Amino acid sequence: MTEQPTSFERAQTGAEPTDARGSLLDAPEPAQALPLQPRPADDTPCAPAAPPAQNEPSSADDRAPAEHTQPAVAEPDPHRPRPVPEGIPAQPDAASRQAAAGDGTGTDDDKATDDKGRTEHDGARPERRTGRGLPAGRALPMRRQGDRLRFVGAATRRIARGMDLDEIVLGLCRATVPTFSDAILVYLREPLPVGDERPVGPLVLRLRRTDRIPAERDPEVGFTPAPTPEQPAELSQVTNELCEVEPGSALGEVLRGVRPVFTDAPQAHAALSELLGPDSGLSLPDGQRTILAPLRGRRRVIGAALFLRLPERPAFEPDDLLVAAQLATHSALGIDKAVLYGREAYIADELQRTMLPETLPRCTGVRLASRYLPAAETARVGGDWYDAIPLPGSRIALVVGDVMGHSMTSAAIMGQLRTTAQTLAGLDLPPQEVLHHLDEQAQRLGTDRMATCLYAVYDPVSHRITVANAGHPPPLLLHAGGRAEVLQVPPGAPIGVGGVDFEAVELDAPAGATLLLYTDGLVESRLRDVWTGIEQLREKLQATGRLTGPDHPPPLEALCDDVLDTLGPGDRDDDIALLAARFDGIAPSDVAYWVLEPEDSAPGRARRLARRALDRWGLEDLSDSVELLVSEVVTNAVRYASRPVTLRLLRTEVLRCEVGDDVPQLPRLRQARATDEGGRGLYLVNRLARRWGATRLSTGKVVWFELNRT
Repeated sequence: MTEQPTSFERAQTGAEPTDARGSLLDAPEPAQALPLQPRPADDTPCAPAAPPAQNEPSSADDRAPAEHTQPAVAEPDPHRPRPVPEGIPAQPDAASRQAAAGDGTGTDDDKATDDKGRTEHDGARPERRTGRGLPAGRALPMRRQGDRLRFVGAATRRIARGMDLDEIVLGLCRATVPTFSDAILVYLREPLPVGDERPVGPLVLRLRRTDRIPAERDPEVGFTPAPTPEQPAELSQVTNELCEVEPGSALGEVLRGVRPVFTDAPQAHAALSELLGPDSGLSLPDGQRTILAPLRGRRRVIGAALFLRLPERPAFEPDDLLVAAQLATHSALGIDKAVLYGREAYIADELQRTMLPETLPRCTGVRLASRYLPAAETARVGGDWYDAIPLPGSRIALVVGDVMGHSMTSAAIMGQLRTTAQTLAGLDLPPQEVLHHLDEQAQRLGTDRMATCLYAVYDPVSHRITVANAGHPPPLLLHAGGRAEVLQVPPGAPIGVGGVDFEAVELDAPAGATLLLYTDGLVESRLRDVWTGIEQLREKLQATGRLTGPDHPPPLEALCDDVLDTLGPGDRDDDIALLAARFDGIAPSDVAYWVLEPEDSAPGRARRLARRALDRWGLEDLSDSVELLVSEVVTNAVRYASRPVTLRLLRTEVLRCEVGDDVPQLPRLRQARATDEGGRGLYLVNRLARRWGATRLSTGKVVWFELNRT
């Protein structure tokens, strides 16, 4: 928000903005006295002048004499006073005031003036408008009040600019030092209560920040304080950084009173000693040079602020307590709001973090990298998501989606759709069927729950990828030679429309190629349409791929960073989810596959085939373990299967064995009793294998295990 100058912030003659101590509240020179109120010629009491009209012209030459007003004077009278503002009483002549004070008599004019306008009947009190009776060098009271108002306005604006806790506390310190005080200490409750929650522990104050007169120019204050030989004691000498306020103590009573107090009073001095600690090295000046101001939020006291002035500077005045109260109130309310904002931001971050995968899985034949950027710091949650789900047969499902909007509601819908996609992927459904079920789920959530989604399944053995699209931007494929292309995928209708069939296509996924899935926030903005952004992204991807040469594809993490660099300043209106997959694949020489009939001789044949494959790969050391585990898993499959059983060995960084059958029931690990003849097969697999698991398929299940190659 841009600050607009206001008329009451003009420089005043009673204030010195270039004062060496920086005090805008103590003006060094008194203002000139106002002239006397005019006296009519017929010695009758003068009537108050009528206020000027609303639309009266400002120029004296163009001003016409108004009705019921006195005629204009032809020649300027040097003794004619300036008009007195409405509501401010006229002041009598100094001589008549002295005469009236001496003998109790005065002229009729003086008496009329006193009866109508004078508010101070005691002649010994200082005259507020003229400054007569004030000590030399002291500012006018009304000028000091104006300075205070201007200072409070500027200070509260600076405090209000802060968004988080540290910014608000820093704003309080910078606004008051050196203009209002020479040093400040800010204590806050530990921990700070959030909203309406009621603290259960004792009131504990922790020193949050200290500040003193800076040695360099402060650009916001606008002047450089002159160095002085005597500075406040080092604020780091405050040893009592943590103070527990005892119920009924002097500090507790001062905080309960809420109002700022001078610390020269006995109870306030005891409260200050309790706050700073008995061993504090901070020396405090005598007199009214220290103000202790409690910080009260919406519900309770959340801290305290201590303002200090040096001995060579004028002491605080009673009106300065009102200034301290105003600063404390604005700071406390700002801290309350900052704590609430911090809690909301924390909830938003946690919600978004739990909705998205913490880490991407490490799957055989593919490497993954991802990025997520929220639309703005103040809107950290959105409906964009990505996911990578391992599937049976060393395959992997790559998902990216975008729910309409970027609010808490969008994030909640995104979480439900992502969970549904994970469940459907675990059933090993085709990509088009997954999108169909997601569309039904979105309709159950509401009539206006719209989302786009792209679902792809990569098979590293066949080097193929199957893609289905639901209104999402098409993926990009970067080949190993540096050529980038936009994959031709049927666009489909968004999820939530209902009654729409989805179509899947199967494409080549050569080794060394990189698939890029993204949301529309990466390619669409107010400055460009979707297809222009897609073409720019393809050119950027192609330029990055050609930098490393045809034999070395660019590093995956660096590639994601380069893709995000296509966004210019202010060229982002939506969330961005980015998922990159590098296809390494599995070479045919590292795959062994067999089909076994469900008969009693199948386990023995499986052991012989596995031994031959291990001898061919040079993994003879694993023969005994692999033969034992393959025999147990194949035996369980043959016992219940009615169709042929499949056996596949994969040699990657680990040795993986997969046994598939047509029985949907998953095996469960159980502890066999001493009298049982069976039930120990999975127990052996669990003890000898590096990892193992079972996955249900649409046509049955797959039981797999992995062994380390070394």
